[in-house]
Amino acid sequence: MNPHWRSFLESTEGVFDSDSTELLNFGDATGELLAAKQQTVVVPLTHLGLIEATGDEAKAFLHSQFTSDINHLADGQAQHAGWCSAKGRMQASFVVWRQGERYLLALAADLQEATQKRLQMFVLRAKVKLAAQTDSTVMLGLSGPQATEALADAGLPCPTDAMSAAETNGCAVIRLDASRFMIVAPESAMAALWQKLSVKARPAGLPAWRWLDIQSAFPLVTLATKEEFVPQMADFEKIGGVSFHKGCYPGQEIVARTQYLGKVKRHLFRLSSAQALKAGDVLHSPDNPDQSCGMVMTAAPSPAGGYEALAVVQSNFAGNVRLGSLEGPSVQAVAVNP
Repeated sequence: MNPHWRSFLESTEGVFDSDSTELLNFGDATGELLAAKQQTVVVPLTHLGLIEATGDEAKAFLHSQFTSDINHLADGQAQHAGWCSAKGRMQASFVVWRQGERYLLALAADLQEATQKRLQMFVLRAKVKLAAQTDSTVMLGLSGPQATEALADAGLPCPTDAMSAAETNGCAVIRLDASRFMIVAPESAMAALWQKLSVKARPAGLPAWRWLDIQSAFPLVTLATKEEFVPQMADFEKIGGVSFHKGCYPGQEIVARTQYLGKVKRHLFRLSSAQALKAGDVLHSPDNPDQSCGMVMTAAPSPAGGYEALAVVQSNFAGNVRLGSLEGPSVQAVAVNP
């Protein structure tokens, strides 16, 4: 994380976890969660990293590696993409958008360095340059009923459609859905943007954004869940993250076979629990004592109390799910796409 950006956020009462770059809150964790549900919030997305891909063959290279169709990604469009192992398991997930002939890849920060290094191994002689942008670029999340007004007041464009992007003066805005935006700007511009955005948007910590991710069924692969799921287990194909009409990519045969044989037994569920949840937590069911029945992808405290999460769960055991072990606390699971 950029140390200047961290210092600035701390000067505005941002509270960080002592062991990580996790921005916990701005002094009122409960109030920030309630604001995320009802009002407009602005959140530093310190849990995300950013990779830039440029060069004459950047499009072809990314298309050959990712699960979605990069060849047809137009300038100003964004889409979900996964990068799989040879066994079809997701090593990382991305929001990819195109700006002219450059491609930007937002992913979990704890996977950024290793992902970029491994992607570089496959570049070989292709005319592609991969560059980390995490330290020089800052990302913000903006959500709520006044989000479009806050963008206008900050002099930022407002993309019209979900998964589209717009750029001005070196700053990009990606519309994730009806009410959520991701803002990407040079670190040098972010302090001024923060001041303008926070007039209408309440500053909030990462738990508030993760709760919004859960409501939007936004599946983010992190270090805790790396190589745990084929894309369809996270319902990735339902958000445009998988193309079944493109050419080969790592794990493509397994992903395609899984789809056409209808063998996907695990899907994305929303969980609610009285106990704290975190990414990587293993789920069990007394109805299936021989093996686990799922894993948590993203978790956050709930504005209503307790905790909520997105998890991959084996559908036929979703009615009886326990956290951590067969004797663990009961967790309620509701299918995202029933």
